[in-house]
Amino acid sequence: MHEIIVNLHMHTRYSDGSGVHKDIAHAAIQTGLDAVIVTDHNVLVRGVEGYYRLDRRGVLLLVGQEVHDQARAPQKNHLLVFNAERDLAALANDPQALINGVREAGGLSFIAHPTDPAAPAFNETDISWEDWNVENFTGIELWNGLSELKTVVPTKLHGLFYAYFPQFIGYSPIRETLNRWDELLSHGRPVVAIGGSDAHAMRMSLGPLHRVIFPYEFHFKTINTHVFIPEPLTGDASTDKKMIYDALAAGRCFVAYDLPASTKGFTFKAKGLEQSAIIGEEIPVKGGVTLHAHAPKQAEIHLIKDGERIGVWKNSYAATLSVNEPGVYRVEAYRNYLGRKRGWIFSNPIYVR
Repeated sequence: MHEIIVNLHMHTRYSDGSGVHKDIAHAAIQTGLDAVIVTDHNVLVRGVEGYYRLDRRGVLLLVGQEVHDQARAPQKNHLLVFNAERDLAALANDPQALINGVREAGGLSFIAHPTDPAAPAFNETDISWEDWNVENFTGIELWNGLSELKTVVPTKLHGLFYAYFPQFIGYSPIRETLNRWDELLSHGRPVVAIGGSDAHAMRMSLGPLHRVIFPYEFHFKTINTHVFIPEPLTGDASTDKKMIYDALAAGRCFVAYDLPASTKGFTFKAKGLEQSAIIGEEIPVKGGVTLHAHAPKQAEIHLIKDGERIGVWKNSYAATLSVNEPGVYRVEAYRNYLGRKRGWIFSNPIYVR
């Protein structure tokens, strides 16, 4: 398997971002990304997908949507739609119909910012996902950069601080979202976790102060989704697009906070009596299974089974544990950064059946 870095969930001038697709592509190239997925609100922008190049380096830019009911107040139940190839915004008022429409179009659907609290100081309302009776979505956005920001700005002064020192924001996915993910996994079907920057490159003013809040380049250094594809990117947009979306659908990816240190090189594998598995795959429990996680730098590594912590390895590059019980096993890793322990890696599970 070959690891690539993808940043997804971002906006351009076609909705409420400040840049155009070329700006995003150039920022992605400069920060070393392999691919980006642009998701403007309720519009599918056509004619911009493909490889963009700058100084002999390139990035694959893909286009999806973030769909929500604009007539609803507040506008909750946002869904990220990838690879559907048609505009599905007309289904926004019925989340289940929207998810069904995505499946029928051959696309992937991810519940966007499942927990997205209000930020009264900035007149931002709660836009969390509410309709948890829906079925057959691909997964959820486990870590969203702007949702987390809303949890740390009780006043405009806090907002001003983070506007100038955004590196202090990232701590971890919101606990309620992590708990929700574990609950969904307990129902017996895969639910793929992705990380979204929700980049807007917003231009903000506070009195005489004017600033672009979190440029695309900053977001692209922070919350990414690392994806395992079967072979290196070929440079052919349609071939590489299929590899990326197939891998996301299978959950062969992990959520990473790359600002404290690069997470590239992380692995989580399982070895059984007759077969092996990687992130997103299943393996039979018969005869016992050995789980092994490897981090590219020393970290505090947690092994989670069915939402419960069953092992912690501190200041370690690796964690190994043999298990003989079926369950949903996943890894979290933490590192100290700017004086605080912060979430670093959140893997998708290996399913021991």
